[in-house]
Amino acid sequence: MSAAKKIKILLVERDMTLTDLSKLLDKHLSTMSDKMRRDNFTEKDLKKIAEVLNYEYDVVFTDKETGKKL
Repeated sequence: MSAAKKIKILLVERDMTLTDLSKLLDKHLSTMSDKMRRDNFTEKDLKKIAEVLNYEYDVVFTDKETGKKL
């Protein structure tokens, strides 16, 4: 699932709009809309979004052969 789709789900969970999120991040709505449309987020962006929405942010790498997670 793309980061943009996950963010949409988080916003629904928090009963928030992209405008609300943009304000919390101190970013222009057009900037956030572009990032959502292009699914173009840095890890720093994702950490900050998780922080302002009160979620944990974890990156997991999973070995396709063994299923081992890092």
